[in-house]
Amino acid sequence: MAIHVKRAYRYRFYPTDAQAAELSRTFGCVRKVYNMALAARTEAWARQERVNYNQSSAMLTAWKKTEELAFLSEVSSVPLQQALRHLQGAFTNFFSKRAKYPRFKSKRRSRASAEYTGSAFTFGDGRLKLAKMAGPLDIVWSRPLPEGSVPTTVTVSWDAAGRWFVSMLCDDPTVKPLAATDTAVGIDVGLDHLLALSTGEKIANPRHERRGRARLAKAQRNCARKEKGSANREKARRKVARIHARITDRRRDGLHKLTTRLVRENQTLVIEDLTVRNMVRNRKLARAISDAAWAEFRSLLEYKAAWYGRDVVVVGRFFPSSKLCSHCGALQDRMPLYVRTWTCDCGTVHDRDVNAAKNLLAAGLAVSVCGAGVRPQRRTPGGRSATKQKIPRREP
Repeated sequence: MAIHVKRAYRYRFYPTDAQAAELSRTFGCVRKVYNMALAARTEAWARQERVNYNQSSAMLTAWKKTEELAFLSEVSSVPLQQALRHLQGAFTNFFSKRAKYPRFKSKRRSRASAEYTGSAFTFGDGRLKLAKMAGPLDIVWSRPLPEGSVPTTVTVSWDAAGRWFVSMLCDDPTVKPLAATDTAVGIDVGLDHLLALSTGEKIANPRHERRGRARLAKAQRNCARKEKGSANREKARRKVARIHARITDRRRDGLHKLTTRLVRENQTLVIEDLTVRNMVRNRKLARAISDAAWAEFRSLLEYKAAWYGRDVVVVGRFFPSSKLCSHCGALQDRMPLYVRTWTCDCGTVHDRDVNAAKNLLAAGLAVSVCGAGVRPQRRTPGGRSATKQKIPRREP
């Protein structure tokens, strides 16, 4: 089955002083227009009126004609229009109850970026030139774009570490479904090991944040000693941001390699539905859970599976994968986190994480093949089927 994949390719680039100044002005104007449009729509909302994109665009035209906001005409109009489209998308998600009410952009905390559509840039022979700029960007082509592909959208961004990036969105004809296989794997995420597979394999947790913790703490102490608003404070803050960026890049690179391998090797991948945002409220485990990046792992796994024709089955979060014997189906009363190995009444010795992965695989295959529920079988004779069965509560 043919699929149509839009893929973004991100590259580092090094602007000249004039280009950096122009992009910085553009970032500021984009933020200004977004905030003004959000304020106008919020005021209209208080009056029980609704403002759409066309009305916001008319407001932008009127703002440019005022003396106070005449500087908006000095930058390309396309990123400003794209900011209004992004705001419209945010309100669409809000009204569809997929997101919270849009928030104002902050100069220090929000991502500095500008989006250019095809009418605001030219691309050819490996040279990208944006509107309002005299020359092309000095891009480091770390990998080639798909042959014959032309970017439809270009997004320029600047991060807290002072790095400039350009992201090009284009059609990628090289992404095609892989040959179907009969392999399936259950995946249990953890902290001691990042992943435990139903095959018995365990993948170590690299703990990128822990590896850079001492260096990060030293840089943060050094930053705290500097006078606020001084040049030295800015240098120290930039150093802290570079350490954070290095940790993030290492984590993302490892997850990309891992998820690509799993998707290529298996037709069906079964994972557990975890509420990470609730789990990080445990202050004893919050740092370790955030460093493991379980939510990002699931996101990468799902979109790559969609690209390559694989299936991801998600088992409910209340399925007792750790307390269930994968050999006989016995359900244990308790299974504290410190118990890593346990022996069932049937005599089978289980590794907690591998056993959980095997149970997830069995439950996921049951759901995908016959639509059965993911509740465990009862050990008592004449027990009910797995379909929509509730786990019996034991009397104290």
